[in-house]
Amino acid sequence: MGPKKVTDVKEKWRIMLSMKKKMEIIKKYEAVMRLRVMAKDYGQNPSTIGTILKKMEAIMATTPSKGVIVFSSKRTHVYDEMERLLHVWIKDKEMAGVTITKAIICQEASALFGDLVHAQAEADNGE
Repeated sequence: MGPKKVTDVKEKWRIMLSMKKKMEIIKKYEAVMRLRVMAKDYGQNPSTIGTILKKMEAIMATTPSKGVIVFSSKRTHVYDEMERLLHVWIKDKEMAGVTITKAIICQEASALFGDLVHAQAEADNGE
């Protein structure tokens, strides 16, 4: 007999909760809502809600950039600073009436990121 062929296996996708939803969960918990009820409301495992509550201080302390929906541990403050500077640069160009393309924005973002990484490396070596 050969190996069995499994046809009804579904892949599980990892769904990351947005910062807005995490903040809602924390506020509901502080308003004395039970963990299991929140897990059912958000369609999450209770352990996921528990992990969010365990990291409550870190989540509340974060101030993501405008437009950031999901916060990742791989995302450093350099990205936030680069996005903030790029946003200011774009607004300046729009106010000056300069037409900017996607390629120009990418080039400026790359230059800003390189400058910030270089400045951080110098600051780390100086300490």
